[in-house]
Order: sequence, then structure tokens, then C-alpha cells
Amino acid sequence: MAKNWAICIGINNYNSMPNLKYAQRDAKLMQNYFLNEAGFENVYLFTDNSPSINYAGKTFNSQPTYGRLKRFLREIFDKEFLSAGDNFWFFYSGHGMRFKDRDYLMPADADPHPDGVEDTAISLYFVTERLRRCGADNVILLLDACRSQESSKGLGIGKEKQKGVIAFFSCHPNEKSYEIEYERIQQGSFTYALLESLRIKGEGNCATVERLYNRLRHQVPNINSQFKKPRQTPYAIVEPATKYHLILLKKQPNEQYIATLREEALEAENESNLELAEQLWNRILAVSPANEKALKALKIIWHTINTFKLKGNFVAGIIGVGVLGISIFIGVHYLGENTEQTKNTTTPKNKNADYSTLENLLKQKRWKEADTETSRLMLKVPGLKEQGHLTQQDIDNFPCTDLRTIDRLWVKYSDGKFGFSVQKKIYHNLGGRKEYDWRVWKNFGNSVGWMKGDDELLSYDELNWEKDTSSHSMGHLPHKDFFQLGPGRRLSSLSQRLVDFNI
Repeated sequence: MAKNWAICIGINNYNSMPNLKYAQRDAKLMQNYFLNEAGFENVYLFTDNSPSINYAGKTFNSQPTYGRLKRFLREIFDKEFLSAGDNFWFFYSGHGMRFKDRDYLMPADADPHPDGVEDTAISLYFVTERLRRCGADNVILLLDACRSQESSKGLGIGKEKQKGVIAFFSCHPNEKSYEIEYERIQQGSFTYALLESLRIKGEGNCATVERLYNRLRHQVPNINSQFKKPRQTPYAIVEPATKYHLILLKKQPNEQYIATLREEALEAENESNLELAEQLWNRILAVSPANEKALKALKIIWHTINTFKLKGNFVAGIIGVGVLGISIFIGVHYLGENTEQTKNTTTPKNKNADYSTLENLLKQKRWKEADTETSRLMLKVPGLKEQGHLTQQDIDNFPCTDLRTIDRLWVKYSDGKFGFSVQKKIYHNLGGRKEYDWRVWKNFGNSVGWMKGDDELLSYDELNWEKDTSSHSMGHLPHKDFFQLGPGRRLSSLSQRLVDFNI
């Protein structure tokens, strides 16, 4: 399950700015909710009278002054202590200020004078830069920051986008946040609405970023109107936008929103962004540990990463000669040529390649050896035997005559069952085009017999090497790996280059 840690800051008493009434109460109520209702592992409280914080053998004074807050952020977030799927929450109730196009949080001893802001206020950029170091997938800011009366431009915080962070602001930059004095509330209207929203259970819960944001946008103005306060409209900056569907807490979310996350994960797979897909599936598992679709999808992703040695957004491994190697790239215009041409294929002469060995192996239906010979020829034709793989540039320059020859030999001696052009036809029938499509690729793998069931690729030795082609799937061969390519989304440019061959 996902871990959740938090910092809660509430400042009532300021040295050089108007005091607030309920910021400290806001922070304490948020801490209580995080610990006792949401089940957070650790919540650090900074208020005018909060106790000292002990962390890793160190003691930190928890009064929310400039030096003490910066020291805590600097030292605690020096090393990662959370991991993928985890969340770090940062709640702040107090004054905020916009200065020189930067958003600032104002500690108890902040000086709002233009000559003092940069030396005594804490930039939101610094806060998020430190928080992101914790190792959590998600950093969530909840900022109930009242605009400083002395801001020279009359603007509050919230115009500065924080990369990779989900930020909820209590009001727009040209508005002010308000406190509600009514005895039953005595909180900032934003924090009151926030806690009320987070506590909703069942079908109407606010388990996701989007649902929480939508409720706050409507609830806070209603509260202000009810208690005769000026309009205050919360808003959010979510980076990246895919995190609007992030499930925030360990509660049973609406199945509709798990389905939305699932759709985004599938879309990421479709765009060959396996890193993002993995994160999205993990988010589903964080709140639904037994979700079979997520478990199955992650198994396929991890197997693919291991098989093709995917690192980050780049394919550092090798991709098979099948549809991803040739058929995807090539508009194989010769597919429609009459079969007599294939039957009457003669082996051309090439100074780099001798096709007689391949032809003899195919005649004898020694498919595995022929597959290995195909790999050798594909490297020898462009003179890349020592390199051991084909790069994008090599594909761009690969001779069309040789490609056609290899394909026709496979088609001829398998009675039309094997060959790049056969694979290309299957791929296109499944909806594939020159752009890489992860879901089509999985369907292709099943169609040509390269997968165990629906979630695991066969090893090379597990492929069907029987001489009798009646037991083979159409397009099962050739298969041997020798391509080393960039990310899947680059395949479209490669395919266009080979379409231009006009074979």
C-alpha cells in the first residue's frame, strides 16, 4: 500500500504582518485528520506552540520561523525516504505573497518590505524542490495562504507552476482567503471545505485530484457566501495533467475513477511510454492491491522491460525482426506483387551477402538455423557484423533489393506462411500502421504465436521450430533479434523512410 507523509504548518502570530486567528487550528485539525482518519505514517506539525520534532536522532524546533523551516526542509529532504506509489503532503495556513514573479510563503518572522522578502520569506520553488527529493511519486500542496495586505501588486500566490507537483490554492491570485469566525467553524473557509471533502465516503467521495478540486471550487464560494465573506475561488495547478485522475488516499474510490486511471495507463502503453504506464498501474494497486488487470498489465510491462532492456524512455535492448523490425517500418509495397514472382525468386548477387546458405536452409526447413542466418545477413549487408545490431541510420540506408530477397525466400519455402510481408499483412489487419501501437503489438504477438497466453513472451528456444509448417502460426518467422532502436514513438519516422523506398 502507498505510504503517506505530511508537513502541516499553521501561523497565527506574525512579527511584521497582520496576525491570523485560525491558521494554527487549521494545521492541527489537518494533522489530526492525516494521522487518525487517513492513517498517515508521519505528520510533522509547525505552529506557534507545537512540540519539538525528533527525526533520525535529531531534534528540530517546530516554531514556524524562516530559519527553522528552512533547516528542516534542507536536512530532512537531503535523502530519499519514500518510494514509487507514495505521497508527500504539504499543508500551509498563513500569509502568502507574490514578489518579483515568484510565490512566497511567509514565516512568522517574514519581512514583507520589498527589501526584506527574498531574505526572510520561503519561495514555493524552494519548498517543492526539497519535497521532490523525498522519493515519493506525488507531492501534494494544500495552500490556505491569505494574501498579504502589503503586496505591492495586490496579488496572492498561485501564478507560478511547480513542475511535477499537485497544488491546491485556497484562492485565485487576485483574491484573498478568508477565515470564518462562526463558533461551529473557526477555520479558514478553504481548510474547512477541504476537511469536509476529504471525509466524504461512498459514491460521492473526493478520492481523486479532479473530484476534490471540483468540490472545493463549488464549496468554498458557498461557505463564503453563507457567512457574508467576499468571493474566494480555489484553483489547482496539476503537473502533469494526467495526475488529475490520481487517487489521493487509501479509501475505496469510485470504480469509475479506477477505470479512468486504467484508460490512461492503456493510453500510455499505446504511446510506448511504459514508465508512465507503470506508474499509473501502480497507483491503482496502491488503493486496490488485488486488482487483476493492474497486476496482469504490470507483469507484461516488467517482462517487456526485461526482454527488450528498456531503460527510461529509451530502448537500450533489441527488438525482433518481426513486425517491429521490418513489417512496421516498411509499407511493403511488394505485398501485392503476383505470386509467380515469389515462386520464381532467384538469388541476386551481392558483394556483401551470399544468400545461398539461407536458401539451402529454408529448402530443408531448418527454420531455426535459417532464422540465425537471416540475422547474420541483415548485419552483413550493411557491413555491421562487428557492431552486432542495426541502428536507425542503418535501417534508413538498408538496401531494398536485399530486404526483398530475404522476404521472398522465406515466403517461397514456407509456402506463404513466413516472411516479413506476411507479418506486415497480419499487423495491418490488426489495425497497425507505421506508428507504434502497444496494444496492436500485443495482439500481433498473440496472432503469430510469440506469447504464452496473453501476458508473457516466449523465449527464443520456446518458438515453434518444427519442420512441418502446418503446426505454425502465420507469420511466426523470421524472429531473430538484431535491431537496437530508440523509443517506440520514433518508429513512425523510420517507417516513413522505408515507405519512401517504394519497393
